Amino acid sequence: MENTYKLLIIVGSVREGRFGPVVAAWVADQARLHGGFEVTVVDLADLDIPLALPAASPKSAGAQYARPAGMAPLTAALQEADAFIVVTPEYNHSYPASLKAAIDWHFTQWTAKPVAFVSYGGTAGGRHAVLHLENVLTELHAVTIREGLVFPNYFTTWRDGRPLDPEASGHAKAALDQLAWWAGGLRTARETAPYPA
Repeated sequence: MENTYKLLIIVGSVREGRFGPVVAAWVADQARLHGGFEVTVVDLADLDIPLALPAASPKSAGAQYARPAGMAPLTAALQEADAFIVVTPEYNHSYPASLKAAIDWHFTQWTAKPVAFVSYGGTAGGRHAVLHLENVLTELHAVTIREGLVFPNYFTTWRDGRPLDPEASGHAKAALDQLAWWAGGLRTARETAPYPA
């Protein structure tokens, strides 16, 4: 469908016992119910993402990272996506190293595409992680959207794979509506003219 956008949901935590896959599964269900997206979920725990980067920068003229073969599914999914949702916890007032590594191994794949955030954690609900991610992804010429979802104290506010907040689905729809609007506008812009990097 012309008005359906390829949405990539990224599970950012690889920590043992993590809650991220539960949150991502619920978000994916909300995105499918929305009807405006073709949904793919990528779990960073399933991929080979080294912390050590090559010497060459992808910002250099003609330079490309020689990425590990195990990262190919992520690279392809990032390249094909029209929009992203990053699902992240908060570790020490920021986001996981696994997520930073996944971001840093790529450059043009984020350019001129919208990103929404779904965070979870203790009292802050992952808000500090999202603030840091907004700075990083803006540097990569992605467009971070205002609407997102925050789940404080997730260990007491979720049951059977769903948030207990009866308004959570409405908040998800608001974020997905905004994400779809930006996905459409930015896809048209990318198809019309090269992004002036």
